[in-house]
Amino acid sequence: MPHPSSAPDGGRPPGHEPARSAGRGGAPAAPRAGHDAGAPFLPAGRDPGVPRVPFPVPGRPADLPPAHTTLICAALPGLVISTEEGQLTGHGLEGFYTAGRRILSRCRVRVAGREPLAMQARMLAADRARFVGTLRASPDAGPDPDVVVERTRHADGVERITLHSSALRALRLPVEVALGTDLAELGDVASGRAGPELPASVHAAGLRWSCPTGHVTVTADPPPTDALASAGLLRWELELPPGGTLTVELRVRPDGQGPVRAVGRGAADPFARARAVSDEPGAEALLRVCVDDLRALLLRDPRHPADTHLAAGAPWRCGLAPAEALTAARMTLPLGTRLAAGTLRTLARAQLAGPGPRSGLIPGPLRDSGPHLPPGCTATEATLLFPVLLAEARRWGLAEREVEELLPAAERCLEWLRTTVGDSTYLPDPQPGGPLRCETQAHAHRAALLGADLLDAYGRAGGAELRQWAQALRTAFCDDFWIEDRAGGRPAAARTRDGHPVPQLGSGAAHLLDTGLADSGETAPGLLDKARTEQLARLLGGPAMDSGWGLRSLGAKDAAYNPFGHRSGAVRVHETVVAVTGLAAAGHEEEAGSLLRGVLAAAESFGGRLPEMYAGERRTRGSAPLPHPAASRPAATSAAAGVLLLCSLAGIRPDVPAGTVTLRPFRSAPLGEIALTGLRISGAPFSVRVSRLGTATVEEAGDGLRLGV
Repeated sequence: MPHPSSAPDGGRPPGHEPARSAGRGGAPAAPRAGHDAGAPFLPAGRDPGVPRVPFPVPGRPADLPPAHTTLICAALPGLVISTEEGQLTGHGLEGFYTAGRRILSRCRVRVAGREPLAMQARMLAADRARFVGTLRASPDAGPDPDVVVERTRHADGVERITLHSSALRALRLPVEVALGTDLAELGDVASGRAGPELPASVHAAGLRWSCPTGHVTVTADPPPTDALASAGLLRWELELPPGGTLTVELRVRPDGQGPVRAVGRGAADPFARARAVSDEPGAEALLRVCVDDLRALLLRDPRHPADTHLAAGAPWRCGLAPAEALTAARMTLPLGTRLAAGTLRTLARAQLAGPGPRSGLIPGPLRDSGPHLPPGCTATEATLLFPVLLAEARRWGLAEREVEELLPAAERCLEWLRTTVGDSTYLPDPQPGGPLRCETQAHAHRAALLGADLLDAYGRAGGAELRQWAQALRTAFCDDFWIEDRAGGRPAAARTRDGHPVPQLGSGAAHLLDTGLADSGETAPGLLDKARTEQLARLLGGPAMDSGWGLRSLGAKDAAYNPFGHRSGAVRVHETVVAVTGLAAAGHEEEAGSLLRGVLAAAESFGGRLPEMYAGERRTRGSAPLPHPAASRPAATSAAAGVLLLCSLAGIRPDVPAGTVTLRPFRSAPLGEIALTGLRISGAPFSVRVSRLGTATVEEAGDGLRLGV
């Protein structure tokens, strides 16, 4: 069986690249604690007499400053990170960022010589936050504050400071804003390597800072009464009439540029203006916030500005991560196919060419796989996702011209799959001696079947060979990957090259249920038969895996369980939603509904913004999910998963080439009645309503689309 050779750079397998900056479109991918670190691999229960196979692992990063208590406003390439105090002190991650560089680290406001008392901080939208403080400015005001200081902070580099007076007489208030910056890269800030603040100079109506790699200016409107470069200080003497209001606006601009223009605002926005109305009030807020977060994470290919894709998440990964970008684009197909097309075109240009085993691969970094497996291959995952996304985007109405343009890249992905499998039954791990992963086989099987559909639809060769291999994989999989036990059995997480199973059950098993959208609203066959699918549903819906807030990444009974472990117990939102949709498609609505309600409750607790992950501690009466200190917020896959979660209630399965759309709603209607309006199929508006009895009705659809059976 052909197997890729090892790469020379530190043992990294072929196709894997270190996390890098996405250029001007995104921030450097700072190392994430526990997310990209591996451990020596020895499956539980393995015969100690069998030699251990060493695996190369990525370097373990230093501790990162916690982000779970911060307010993160994003409108990429702009980003601003604040604490609930509202003042930017220059500590930790605080500051305004553009394209991965901190352009302002300190912004402290004093009114009448004092800092306002922080009262409230909240997100207004994905790209802006509001901070409210109070103070007593009148000597005869008694114990009550009589001035409110409101600060509205935007990711595009604008901050508005508004003073509201409730005093009975006019107030003359000195206002000072202390500013500073180090112009440091986000990766250096996160790892504690940022340098000291730079000296300022007075510039027009504000201040300016320079370093060899660029400069930044802060201008004020109205212009300050005084500017002190040595202290980085702007001063005003403001007259506030009784009950009056005054505003000072600060604009932070790097390199003498104009306003930071967010990709997700205006004509580049690829998302439909969808809305959810439900008996469950959290549904409407969830969809609104998720779509807002997705817009905030949009990037464009600098050389092909018409093509947009999603950054993985803020603040750590504001650049392109191929597997996450494809996953998120697939989950957001109900909002239109423009994001899918842009993502596919961007990654097709990154696809490896030339002879050899790497040809057709879409590069990607290694990813931590938890305590029982070596780091996983996101290059493999992305390469297998590419033809799946193209096939499903076609069924959602991606124009034939665009499908044909992208088909050669999909063919190269499928050729890589055939070449790498060779005469074997399973797709191997790219690391020499690496395990055969259950999750990878599920991805490969789905890619083979949906890729074969694509090839057949356009008269290309290779479809029959892919289906033949997929059939052989299904036949062997249940014998080789199923572990029988007194509880009914379980799928192995992996098998070592010498045939030993890795018995731990994690959320990756949910990918066995994700078979993809095939002809006429049907789903493609899966690797498990009906009886084993029922057993997997029981396991995923049981208390060891279902935390009440979502699906744990590792069962609570496992010895390595850690409720905060990225792959050892934390709830990963997008894998929970993969389980929800797969369980519902297989007819296991009780288990799917429990996970769905758990994620919706967690979303409400997090203010509608689903983080990448959160702790897998058991939900109890009156409790709330615990945030993870290193989770991205917003995160592309979790925001996209929120969209798919709500759309799964209607079970929308289009087949635009066949002119049909089939509905497979939750019969149990776990959120009561819900109406989804403003979705897109083939570029036309699509709206559907699911009643409290679990029946679905199409209320709006494009011409030429009929309801399938």
